[in-house]
Amino acid sequence: PRLALAAPPAAAPAWRPVGGALAAGARPYVSVMKHTRDEVLERLDNFHAEVLSTNWADYLNLVYDVPFWEAELEKLTSIVQPYLHEPAVGEKFAKTQEMMDVLYQCEDVRDHLNELAELCTRASGFMGTGYAAEEKVENMDDNAKACSEMYEALLKKHPEFKPKIEQTVGHGLAVLRAKHKFKFGSMHRYFY
Repeated sequence: PRLALAAPPAAAPAWRPVGGALAAGARPYVSVMKHTRDEVLERLDNFHAEVLSTNWADYLNLVYDVPFWEAELEKLTSIVQPYLHEPAVGEKFAKTQEMMDVLYQCEDVRDHLNELAELCTRASGFMGTGYAAEEKVENMDDNAKACSEMYEALLKKHPEFKPKIEQTVGHGLAVLRAKHKFKFGSMHRYFY
């Protein structure tokens, strides 16, 4: 005997726009996760406090922690969406995003300063004796000037993050200045 296969039933679309929302150009936020406003604010406050209180100048700490912070920020970005229209939540989330932007900028400038300082050390040779010395950086003045300009721009654009900018970029400029003499706005803070 031969068995006939019945045609599969037509599948209904998994998502249908409600009340013409899609046609109007608005895209509703849909989530299966339920977080209360207080839970969202608590997680946002905890994340902000953790990132802001860590030592941004400690590159190893950043290497270990930043991937976890990025994952947490991605989760926060999702769960904060229903409450972004509220002034307290929206403002706190905007401050958190700005903090992460400043962290990334400070980290980039500090990494560049660390590389320049390392190249200065290698150019002086083995223990500063000149033995096995590598080439000097030809445009060190230009690099130092660019880094100090970025430092000033960060301070001007993000004055509320001045302690963190000083901790990372300011201290990095001071370390570089110990190896190569140049001027920058806050060099007196580091006894130069």
